[in-house]
Order: sequence, then C-alpha cells, then structure tokens
Amino acid sequence: MFLMSGIDTPEQAGTVATSILAAIMRPIVLARHEVMVTPSIGIAIYPSDGEDFETLFKNADLAMYFAKRQGPGTFSFFKSSMNANALKRLTMEGKLSGAIAGNELSLRFQPQFALDTGLIVGMEALLRWTNLELGQVPPLDFIPVAEETGMILPIGEWVLRAACVQAKAWHDEGLSNLRIAVNVSGLQLAQRSFPGLVAAVLRDTGLPANTLELEITESVIMANEDWTKQVLGELKAIGVQISIDDFGTGYSSLGRLRDFPIDRLKIDGSFIRRVQNNGEDRVIAATIIAMAKTLKLEVVAEGVEDLAQLLFLQEEYCTLVQGYFLSPPLTAAESGQLLRRLARDFEGTRTERLRRVHG
Repeated sequence: MFLMSGIDTPEQAGTVATSILAAIMRPIVLARHEVMVTPSIGIAIYPSDGEDFETLFKNADLAMYFAKRQGPGTFSFFKSSMNANALKRLTMEGKLSGAIAGNELSLRFQPQFALDTGLIVGMEALLRWTNLELGQVPPLDFIPVAEETGMILPIGEWVLRAACVQAKAWHDEGLSNLRIAVNVSGLQLAQRSFPGLVAAVLRDTGLPANTLELEITESVIMANEDWTKQVLGELKAIGVQISIDDFGTGYSSLGRLRDFPIDRLKIDGSFIRRVQNNGEDRVIAATIIAMAKTLKLEVVAEGVEDLAQLLFLQEEYCTLVQGYFLSPPLTAAESGQLLRRLARDFEGTRTERLRRVHG
C-alpha cells in the first residue's frame, strides 16, 4: 500500500502508478529461470473517494479488482459505480470456490471442420458453469474471476482431465483421428509444474499425446517470450500440439511466432465476422492465412456464422473452421451423435458433408 501526499491531480497519481508498475514488472531471475510479476493497482483519492483511512483503503481495493479485470500490469481509479459491480464479483467469487465440489462445472464441445474434406477433425472443449443461485453464468463473467483469484488452476486441471477422459472415450469408440483442444490460461502456463501436470493427465486417461491440443492466447504467448518458449518446448517434448488462440488481436507478428514450437493459428472471430463488410478485415484474414502457409502452420477460423464467411474461407484455402453456422457447442452426447452420423455418411463431396451437419 502506498500513501502519497502532495498529489494535486488524478493525472499525477496515474503517473506515479505507471512508474511503480514499470519497476515491479522488470523481469527477475529465480533459480535460473526468468520470471515477471504482473501487478495491478487501485487508486482512491482524498477527499472525493473517502474522508477516512478505512473508506479510502476499501475503495482503492475495489479499484484494484477492476484493474485486474482490465489485464495484468494496469491501474484503475475508484468510481462510485464500482460498488454494485464489486458486490456481484465477490458473490461470484464465493460461489465459484465451490463449483468443482458441487459438481457445477460441465463441458461443451464445438466441432472443428477440415475445409478440404468437410469432416470433423477436432473438438474444442468449452467450460460452462451453472450455479443454483446464480443460474448459468457466462464464461466471460466467471473466467476472469477465476484467473484473478487463482481458482483457474484447480478449474483448469478439472477441464483438462474431463476433456481428455471424453476424448479417450471417443477414441475407444473408433474415432481415433479426433483432436481435443483445451484452453490454457496465462496463470496455468506460468506454473513450473504445468508440463508435468499435462503428462500426468495423459498418462492417467490413456489419451495419446498427439491428439491433445493446448490453446494459448496470443497475448499470453508474447507476455514473457523466453519463459513461454521454454514451457512450450517441454510441452512439445511430451507430444501435445500447440495453437495460438485469438490471433490478430495482439501485437505479435508471424515473424516473431516462427521461433515458437506451434502447430496452428486461430484467427480471432472478430475478423471473420466482418470479412464480407469490411475490406480491411478481409485483407487481414487473407494475409494471415497466406503467411501461415509459408510457415507450414494450419489455420483455424473461429466464429464462422454464415455462408458468405465460409465461402470466403474456402476461397482463401483456410485449413479448419468452427462456428455457429456449422455447429454450436454441443454436449458430449450430442457431439457423439454428430460424430457417428458423419462417420456413417462419409461419401460425397466436402460441401455435401458440411450440409449433413445441419441434418
């Protein structure tokens, strides 16, 4: 906690906060490994945000939670509107802590289609949370809370195990070419024990390592490049596949990513949704696909919602697609039915196979 006097304007407080963040975020070496702390700062100003220590401290703490939601290494000023939002967040945090024990978590699976064959080659495992009091909580609401509190570590392990168990069941049924994709948070990737956890889950479930894909967002990949390269190298040594999620929304380039041991890129759905209406996004998507091919990387276009988007991706020879136009996220039972139906109806052109997805 910092108590600063002689501050005349909020801008001056922001300047000090920026300096503090820059100092704390400098990489340090621990046990021969470079690590980086990503702090968040909340700011409350006397007397507008409180006239006593307790009120100022409470409001600065609330502002810090909001800074965490903006992303690591940021600061936020207290606003009176934060009280209601903070109460909602604290309620969610309390309920989420018992989600695993209460059997409240479940998975949905969204198919990934190969555009050259029209067949399903992968499933992305998507986490869902249903609480008796809160109902179905959107992932965009509860996943940031899980990351901020550290609960993403046990929840992430639950997702990894549950996804691998389901994928092994499909493999045992004869669907051996199916890949399962699991999202990995930055906090999980920062754990030195994470590669060992992945290896243990694969060993426990019996799932072949090359059928597990770990999806890591572009921003996490680039946050600490040296550490990421080391961890990804250990994961690749296990035999799993690596994909970069939400590509195009960060500040990296394909040239920088070529040094990472990755197998495919996922173009962020915001580009795909606007390809028929926005010339710039159309060019960006086409350029990513073309450049990825030169690096021998597969490309997954996510967020495909209509026929025009699908036809554009076919014209650009995109490798894989997923989205509501072809299939929404499905339960395990629904996914199994779809996989069996497409396996029976293998004959026909790729367009005919894609049409069969809709029944």
